[in-house]
Amino acid sequence: MCHYCGCRQIPLIRDFIAEHELVLELGMRALEQAGHGAFEQAGSTVEAMRAELRSHWQGEEEGIFALMRTDELYRQHIDPLVDEHRELGALLAGLDLGRADDRDLLHHQMTELRIHISKEEDGIFPVTLVEFSGPEWDAAIAAWERAHPGRTVSTR
Repeated sequence: MCHYCGCRQIPLIRDFIAEHELVLELGMRALEQAGHGAFEQAGSTVEAMRAELRSHWQGEEEGIFALMRTDELYRQHIDPLVDEHRELGALLAGLDLGRADDRDLLHHQMTELRIHISKEEDGIFPVTLVEFSGPEWDAAIAAWERAHPGRTVSTR
């Protein structure tokens, strides 16, 4: 992600980025665990990754994505990202890291996930700085908080 536009200073965006970092870490940890033969542990780590992604995707899709989709220009970028969410969710649900080809598939998907995250962090998130005003930010934050019961957007 760029470090010059200022979107990292927006608490909601900062929280989305932290979630991206966490799911990447979980995916790599699962691969490492599977590489050491700890397949049950790797499966649990993938399940933690899936849980994090579900709330993350809900927050994005019902918040900033829903707000941006009202503009055709942005819809053509948002819709493929949502499709990628669904594809990764289905793939993770069916993984058996005891199988070498599934480990290879997860390794490949981690590369794809980095590309996906780059599209969000280098494309979508910076656009929110110029497109959103108070009401849009309030709606996006409310969506994130609905997706993360008991949590509020970080204001550190």
